[in-house]
Amino acid sequence: MMPSELSEVTAVGLIPKEAPAQVRKSDKSLIVGLPKEASSQENRICLTPEAIGLLSNNGINVVVEAGAGLQAKFTDQDYSDAGAKIVYTIKEALDADVVLKVDPPTQAEMDMMRTGSCLISALQLGSQNQEFIQKLNEKKITAVAFEYLEDKVGGMPVVRAMSEIAGSTVMLIAAEYLSSVNDGKGLIMGGVTGVPPTQVVIIGAGTVAEYAARTALGLGANIKIFDNHIYKLRRIKHLIGQQIYTSTIDNFSLSQAMSEADVVIGALRAEKGRNKIVVSEEMVANMMHGSILIDVSIDQGGCIETARMTSHAEPVFMVHDIIHYCVPNIPSRVARTASYSLSNIFTPIILQMADLGGAEEMIFNYKWFLRGVYTYRGSLTNAYLARKFGLTHKELQLLLAARY
Repeated sequence: MMPSELSEVTAVGLIPKEAPAQVRKSDKSLIVGLPKEASSQENRICLTPEAIGLLSNNGINVVVEAGAGLQAKFTDQDYSDAGAKIVYTIKEALDADVVLKVDPPTQAEMDMMRTGSCLISALQLGSQNQEFIQKLNEKKITAVAFEYLEDKVGGMPVVRAMSEIAGSTVMLIAAEYLSSVNDGKGLIMGGVTGVPPTQVVIIGAGTVAEYAARTALGLGANIKIFDNHIYKLRRIKHLIGQQIYTSTIDNFSLSQAMSEADVVIGALRAEKGRNKIVVSEEMVANMMHGSILIDVSIDQGGCIETARMTSHAEPVFMVHDIIHYCVPNIPSRVARTASYSLSNIFTPIILQMADLGGAEEMIFNYKWFLRGVYTYRGSLTNAYLARKFGLTHKELQLLLAARY
């Protein structure tokens, strides 16, 4: 008897061959677009050349607008060598299955996007309006917000990563503006033998506060941390591993601490909607002249009454002889570090998306990705945004259930 094609003849007889498992393949390769950021204040890019090399090796086509990575010190040649297609108009970069960018798109950019495509970007709620949501729905774009995107364990990876960078960077900014070169108080951040250390007040006990506290302590400063959530204060003490000053927020304790502070960091994150103002103008007026006040939460409305949004071009202003630094995108100061951090988050997401066959399958299969979606195929799916802009919304779970 002749052996079948599914068997092999060996010294011990016939052994069946293993049948290869079926691997699901998408009908066409996923196209990812990386346009150049329109804002001169935004220096980050979401994918590094190394990440694009990995995506290209897995059959994903990446289109990069010329000059998109230059502010993060990635050249067009770097991207081209990694396998990206370099294009010379923003329209070509936006004509993709998935558009990946940092700033939310403008109305003009949305006009150039492919109907039914997927947008992954920051939402920047404080600067958005009803027309932005309506335009996304008109183009039937599935939009995913950095601020809402979760990971498999319920964390918020982009918020966490950018908060780590902002927290570490904010103390270096404070050190710059305490310097006599910048007409500050002429203090070194920390202190030296025989000279009292710098006094730092941090309002909030989240990720920004944690990394700001680590940096301040490393430089030798004294810190005081305020937050109204006891569990956050307990957690930050545990994470830092030192017996530091912590307190709940009340007008007397906070005002007294600020009156003795050289640096005040506002790092409260809004839990629902806009931040609450916890630092009054009177508290600011009672601070020592020449001190610096940095409101990291200014993109969500801020937590300091005298704060107003500034830019990297003009980052500071004076109120009551106190230096105010209120730039919303602090991680953009260290664009290369921030770009690597973003790339580490989005590379595996794009790989999973390509494997499944697109953004819709990603939403259908992964609840952690679903939570980042705020518009889906012409419908607003986020209840808070609906209330804020006076629009109707549909529950995404019900829209997905209709697929069956």
